[in-house]
Amino acid sequence: MADKKTNPSKELKEKLFSKRKNGWLRITAEEKQTVADYCEGYKAFLNAAKTEREAVVNALVLAKAHGYKEFDRNAKYCAGDKVYRVNRGKTVMFACIGSEDIADGVLISAAHIDSPRLDLKQHPFYEDSDIALLKTHYYGGIRKYQWPTIPLALHGSVLRADGEVIDIKIGEDEGDPRFVVSDLLPHLASEQNKRNLPDGITGEELNIIVGSCPFADDPESELVKLNVLNVIYEKYGLTEDDFISAELEAVPAFAACDIGFDRSMIGSYGHDDRVCAYPSLTAILETEAPKKTVITVLADKEETGSDGNTGLNSDCLRNFVWDLARCFGADGWNVLENSECLSADVNAAYDPTFSSAFESRNSSYIGYGVVVTKYTGARGKSGTSDASAEYTGKIRNLLDSKGVVWQTGELGKVDIGGGGTVAKYIASMGVDVIDIGVPVLSMHSPFETVSKLDVWMTHRAIYEFFNR
Repeated sequence: MADKKTNPSKELKEKLFSKRKNGWLRITAEEKQTVADYCEGYKAFLNAAKTEREAVVNALVLAKAHGYKEFDRNAKYCAGDKVYRVNRGKTVMFACIGSEDIADGVLISAAHIDSPRLDLKQHPFYEDSDIALLKTHYYGGIRKYQWPTIPLALHGSVLRADGEVIDIKIGEDEGDPRFVVSDLLPHLASEQNKRNLPDGITGEELNIIVGSCPFADDPESELVKLNVLNVIYEKYGLTEDDFISAELEAVPAFAACDIGFDRSMIGSYGHDDRVCAYPSLTAILETEAPKKTVITVLADKEETGSDGNTGLNSDCLRNFVWDLARCFGADGWNVLENSECLSADVNAAYDPTFSSAFESRNSSYIGYGVVVTKYTGARGKSGTSDASAEYTGKIRNLLDSKGVVWQTGELGKVDIGGGGTVAKYIASMGVDVIDIGVPVLSMHSPFETVSKLDVWMTHRAIYEFFNR
């Protein structure tokens, strides 16, 4: 029998070309079950943590069950100790103390737990045409036309005049009322249809309907508003002026669910960025004896630029690292300059329905694993830290050596796309940083979609980073 002919071109292509492949084809049946089981926990977290405050509360429940205790800057700690610090109820940082000298640096995973939504204005209540409504100010980058005609729930906290904080969550439990922003019927929308898509619904039209029944049949005005406020007063003891000192958010009222006949995806509100916050949390909770001290930070305010004292453009993370360093007699600046970080945030998944917005060779794909994003920013990489070749190579080699399914991606075409993460704020501390995360379809919408495999691989990537 003649020797089988070799094909030099095929052999060289196999050696030199990239071997990107759907992640589901790269894992075993056993790991597929692990993916499914892990994502049940993630869906439960999504349903319980629709706001940054709720995310902190639920993260603490999980952390305390794993032995985490509140950090004391005057205490002495040793390898294996687990501590946390909460910043104003909206940012939380966890640390598991490593066996190596903290002066040699720490390993950080940083994600955010705020998501685009509708915030109530400080004077939200008004009545028009016997309908009671709430005025809102949208938070983060939303497509405003997506928010009318979906069921909404109200979450948040109100400080009453007597100083008591009242927590509110209405619209999630069976039997709760929901709320809604209205839109025009197509029969009457000829003028609205002439608007450009971004202005199909304006910010001042995002008014939430909350009632239509008058308090009584008498000559007083605003009786529907009065009736609504009376219901609120009877249940919570709140008056209209109490809403001046409130943080109330309107979020979609539906729960996370499986998407597809094969149940391979999850649809939910708030994937950006709880889909990276949850793996960041579970990765540190499963880390018991790291060599380097590891830190997970779940931060607020990323969707509005990370400003304020609960965002990562503040000193909250720097102060936490400095305080940890001080416990061991180390210099905080030196610790940071020797540290590394995975900025855990989402990327835009390639959408074949809207393929013209993407550059296919450098996009991330649903089901192809965790996305490593070397740089973010927009219009010439503005607003990015742009990870070095050396640090990118280190993370690439780590993921390959541990069998983590991963890919690279950019956020759309160069002159179309772009966006930012917390990476640049951590990089400004002298830390090596690169973005990793989950590709998302319909990002920033009230109902986003992700692959279960990508969620699991993000957990694995952060866990291997902590335990190398």
